[in-house]
Amino acid sequence: MAYPRTRIVPLGGLGEIGKNMMAIEVGDDIVVVDGGLMFPEAEMLGVDLVIPDITYLLENRSKLRAIVLTHGHEDHIGALPYLLPRLNVPVYSTPLTNGLVSVRLKDRHAIQNADLNILRPGRQLELGALRVEFFRVAHSIPDAVGVVLHTPAGAIVHTGDFKFDHTPVDGEPTDLARLARLGEEGVLLLMSDSTYAEVPGYTPSEQIVGDTLHRIIASAQGRVIIACFASLISRIQQIVDGAIACNRKVLVIGRSMQDNVAMALELGYLYAPEGTFINPDDLKRLPADKVVIVATGSQGEPTAALARMANKDHRFVRIQPNDTVVLSATPIPGNEELVARTINNLFRQGARVLYSPMEPVHVHGHAAQEELKLMLSLVKPKYFVPIHGEYRHLIHHKELAKAVSVPDQNCFVMMDGDVLELAEGGGKVVSQVSANYIYVDGIGDVGPEVLRDRRHLSQDGMLVLVLALDRKTGALAARPEIVQRGFTSPDDAANLLEQAREVAEKAIGGGGEVRDEWSSTASSVREAVGAFLYQQTRRRPLILPIPIEV
Repeated sequence: MAYPRTRIVPLGGLGEIGKNMMAIEVGDDIVVVDGGLMFPEAEMLGVDLVIPDITYLLENRSKLRAIVLTHGHEDHIGALPYLLPRLNVPVYSTPLTNGLVSVRLKDRHAIQNADLNILRPGRQLELGALRVEFFRVAHSIPDAVGVVLHTPAGAIVHTGDFKFDHTPVDGEPTDLARLARLGEEGVLLLMSDSTYAEVPGYTPSEQIVGDTLHRIIASAQGRVIIACFASLISRIQQIVDGAIACNRKVLVIGRSMQDNVAMALELGYLYAPEGTFINPDDLKRLPADKVVIVATGSQGEPTAALARMANKDHRFVRIQPNDTVVLSATPIPGNEELVARTINNLFRQGARVLYSPMEPVHVHGHAAQEELKLMLSLVKPKYFVPIHGEYRHLIHHKELAKAVSVPDQNCFVMMDGDVLELAEGGGKVVSQVSANYIYVDGIGDVGPEVLRDRRHLSQDGMLVLVLALDRKTGALAARPEIVQRGFTSPDDAANLLEQAREVAEKAIGGGGEVRDEWSSTASSVREAVGAFLYQQTRRRPLILPIPIEV
């Protein structure tokens, strides 16, 4: 019996950290796992976020059945406010993830009537030729799951982000029994988290962080300010537990943190006795040693609460010498300088600042090598694709798979846009689809050409040439005016810019004929002045000729 064509199409998350998105296509049905964002790298000037390229999904819109979500971290759900208005398909997730998605959509003023649905672990959902179920995994957020996609050709297992933590904060460890049963029944393909494939051994339990935070809160002489990701509900629960044990009240600062805490309390994923949380006005009446502040800004984001405190411009909180500040996170690659600057500014104000590796105030939610091998041994897949990681992580994970008897020819290290086709005779990467970075800043999507211009401006500056031209003849009516920014200092500019004026005048010529196309004048001036300035300075400023008809 011939099975429908089975294709695996990663649209994000392979060869990079973040913007995780995987399309599984069986015949005429496509199910997408996750829709995350990536934080911009240093060279992505002015960019706020990077999201996946969904050209392939738009081209195959009639096949798209649903998006299923593994958990509520930004690198798995953060792109949905930008993607759902264009795709408008059902979304399935666990209750907490569903709540976090709702908060994100509301915060971004995105689609108002999104088709959000809850699917609990153990339940199954028919989506065309695919039957989908969730299984519990331990991660650094409650309600995290892996996904099983039952297809006519066999089961496809997508682990999501996971680790084997036997003492998780929410009491829900990874479902080893279900994984073992899947392995006995037969798994066609395993796609497994590779983020920590370089790290030997096992990832420590979240319990260590809880114990450390409790100790820090208990020993602090003044206020304790703890910064973490707004979506880390398990970490917030640990902070609340430590505060309650030490008879302290909790103030939550940062809009995203406040929204997520309110939602988690309402859904029962965060527990605190009545009266635990306070308002900013209550800081004035409470002794410093009776307060814990939970804040956004663990990545040094300039507009987040912790950075504002560090810069002395937060509306409610001023750093005091007896404050203990904890960064309960590690910097995302590219954010190291921002985090270091925030830490330095906190120290300058006299705070005691604690962060990894000084104290075990954060552990990762991803499996290390021994856990990855355990996953492979339990599932026993025929084919294996490492996901979620930079290229070196994927290669290391492939080597682990080979060590537990997955044949080399059945392991596929893929990149975003690769199309893996699985058939009875084997698997093969058969083609590529569009999987470019989509840049988002405050004005919407921006393309690579915008980043090139920004990089150009940042490196070589710009010159604006104002050209007053006769409407009839095209001759100069006055000498060109030149305004420069970021090209050279005013003291050095006078002689050079005077020569540039002369070059512009020669490029325009004496006129004498009607010019129907002013753009040709601008182009001639741009080329001539650009060539002159490069010859003189070996720099290529952005040159903007502006013809004005007089």
